[in-house]
Amino acid sequence: MKATSRAFKDNARRALGDPQLQKALLNLRTGFAERRAHAVSQLPEWEKLRDEAVAIKRHTLANLDFYLEAFEQKVTAQGGQVHWCRDAAEANAAVLAICRRLDAQTVTKGKSMVGEEMGLNDHLEANGVTPVETDLGEYIIQIRHEPPSHIIAPAVHLTKEQIGESFRATHRALDPARRLEDARQMCDEARAILRPRFLAADVGITGANFLVAETGSSIIVTNEGNGDLTQTLPKAHIVLASLEKVVPTLEDASTILRVLARSATGQEFSAYTTVSTGPRRPDDADGPGEYHVVLLDNGRSALLGGEFEDMLRCIRCAACLNHCPVYQAIGGQSYGWVYPGPMGAVLTPSLIGVEAAGNLPNASTFCGRCEQVCPMKIPLPRMMRHWREREFERHLPPRTYRLGLAAWAFFVERPALYRRAADWGARILGYVGRARGRFRALPLAAGWTRTRDLPAPEGRSFMSLWAERVAARKRA
Repeated sequence: MKATSRAFKDNARRALGDPQLQKALLNLRTGFAERRAHAVSQLPEWEKLRDEAVAIKRHTLANLDFYLEAFEQKVTAQGGQVHWCRDAAEANAAVLAICRRLDAQTVTKGKSMVGEEMGLNDHLEANGVTPVETDLGEYIIQIRHEPPSHIIAPAVHLTKEQIGESFRATHRALDPARRLEDARQMCDEARAILRPRFLAADVGITGANFLVAETGSSIIVTNEGNGDLTQTLPKAHIVLASLEKVVPTLEDASTILRVLARSATGQEFSAYTTVSTGPRRPDDADGPGEYHVVLLDNGRSALLGGEFEDMLRCIRCAACLNHCPVYQAIGGQSYGWVYPGPMGAVLTPSLIGVEAAGNLPNASTFCGRCEQVCPMKIPLPRMMRHWREREFERHLPPRTYRLGLAAWAFFVERPALYRRAADWGARILGYVGRARGRFRALPLAAGWTRTRDLPAPEGRSFMSLWAERVAARKRA
């Protein structure tokens, strides 16, 4: 997937001016957050579970090499194969080699953010293999030739009218006068289109929510059942996963699953939780003839032991997106790469470089809601600050921004001078703006006044007013 994170500001402006997108995002601002809050309130041991989940991931990351090797040994013992891939190119090559060996013409795919990161669909199509997304949201954005807007709801940026138009434009063999007015009708139509694709597919590809070192299993959670059909019917099942998805035991996976569904969709548990362990055995009624796990590094090992290691605890629940006021205003495609929202603002610079994604850590109000709702207690605001610091150190922001920040730093390092300057600034602005009570334009404040008025100060700085109040209390 080609990154457009450099153009984040332009992307965001377009998103704010898109009435269809703004209409679609209204549902996001209420549904996910309310369902999560209700699900969490029904679980008295919620905070204890969060602590246990964090401890599991911390232990795993501290011993990642051991658990990955143990996982490979178990996969091999079960008749499967692990493919170690340093980057997206190696991972794409590994998948294509399997497809070519099996003479695969069609590949069905479950939802996989790693697959998006690899740009797998484009790679397969360029080499004569047809990928078919089977998750409904992923299928919708595939036929629209768009990237996903959300981690768990890829088409959340679309209205039902837009989806209906895309179905009519793509499914031309169906009656053009058919009704496509509600979700049930569109789901039924997608099911009818996709069922033959499952039967025709030579290879099935899924992501993985967890890799279990104890058993060599991969685990996926879905609400549609498409993952089961994708991996059960074809000649081979290929699992795409990044290194940090491994956990030590099935019990560890079950602990994290309890916080995953509640954080993601507000469910106690997802409708389908599927554990896959190796290829079909002689006495199995069904299952794939081959089982492959493509393990992608793509820069993650470089995060171990550093200030961004905590990001590797992420379980892709999207709670941080659902509660982020910036994401809620502009949607996911504005972020310009696979991972949007607060988690993307940390992970994207880690994987493609701060030079390409330096705008993303700045796209935050630092309200702290993302860290508050994260089931893995990832300190997202702190890590965004780290990226801002690195961006500043490398002189990547505009010169005017750096000069302004340097001037501000000069004053805050000298508290007495800062207080005096703030007081004089408040007095001057209060005097100049007293007639109208606001400024429609102001030097050095165009970023604010371009779209809204700036209220005029009342003539005193907060610090001087506070000092006066404290002094009055002491006299009393």
